[in-house]
Amino acid sequence: MKKINLKIKGTKKNYPIIIGPNIISNFSKISKKYNLKFKRYLFVIDNKIPKKTLSKFYRLINDNKKIIYYFEASEKNKSQKNVDKILDILLKKNFSRNDCLVAIGGGITGDTTAFAASIFKRGINFINIPTTLLSQVDSSIGGKTGINTKQGKNLIGSFYQPRIVISDTNFLKTLPKREIICGYAEILKHSIISNKKFYKYLDKNLNNILNLKSPFIEKSIIESCKIKKMIVEKDELETNLRKSLNFGHTFAHAFEATLKYSKKLNHGEAVILGMLTALKLSLKKKLLNKSSYNSIVNHFKDSRLPNQISNFFSSKDIKEILKYMSNDKKNKSNMINLILLKKIGTPLINKQFSKNSLNLFLKSELIDKNLN
Repeated sequence: MKKINLKIKGTKKNYPIIIGPNIISNFSKISKKYNLKFKRYLFVIDNKIPKKTLSKFYRLINDNKKIIYYFEASEKNKSQKNVDKILDILLKKNFSRNDCLVAIGGGITGDTTAFAASIFKRGINFINIPTTLLSQVDSSIGGKTGINTKQGKNLIGSFYQPRIVISDTNFLKTLPKREIICGYAEILKHSIISNKKFYKYLDKNLNNILNLKSPFIEKSIIESCKIKKMIVEKDELETNLRKSLNFGHTFAHAFEATLKYSKKLNHGEAVILGMLTALKLSLKKKLLNKSSYNSIVNHFKDSRLPNQISNFFSSKDIKEILKYMSNDKKNKSNMINLILLKKIGTPLINKQFSKNSLNLFLKSELIDKNLN
């Protein structure tokens, strides 16, 4: 696969996304090309990344220019406490706004590091090197940063754009299958809300994509990034269209929080269940036809993705789920805002529901019965 360059156009600044294999080994050349030379770097690195994978990268930067902080990435650690640890290093080492903070890891590492970058001295240079499929196609694009609290997911955060995103697809080879499925959930989401032709491509080539076969996985990553690029450029601050990217996420975030961010259900799996829940609600409200619903649900089943909410929750969890849904940052009243689906490629934004109506829906359609 050849290296692919995309440019994200923001209201305050533009930045490139570079996608391809083994591109991290060209970090010095990339830095020179895009004028990314800094006196010092603080690298925040997910400690699950094999050290051998980064050994060549470390040698590209002089020891006196770099500080490395290994981060234990988990939803529980995506917190103000860990942001403070990053800020403490920057302050003790007297970093300036002309230095750089670099995230190497998945979405949790990227979100946490980017938030720290956004508030340190009102903004320090930030480079994102996403290493998971999920972060390469989703969280690294668009400038959203955020951390979790006891009240819910991503309720504290900012919009802060990186100087560059470097998506090296070689990192994907180190991921367990469960992490590939997590990333695929977001790829599928992008197709469902924006591009029926791309959805059909995914449906036809599902196994090749999940097995990281070339050129199927590369095409999926690039097309997914193009969809998100198009959406965030039209609505950088999430006033309308960008909300469609939250399809399934209001349910998903509540599912994760209800389970206290346990390893039983990771983010990508929660998004899968969240999308299925939103699809079921779209069908029940006669917004989505049965044929489109069945097509998507069968796609999930064919991919052996989690598709039974009853495997994770029971009716006693509904109150907790609704509590977190009510705290969702997209709500502007006592009503709960959801993104639903009219047809493949056409989302419905800001559909409002009361807690009572969703309580009845969850009880009758999702918890006491199988989702399908």
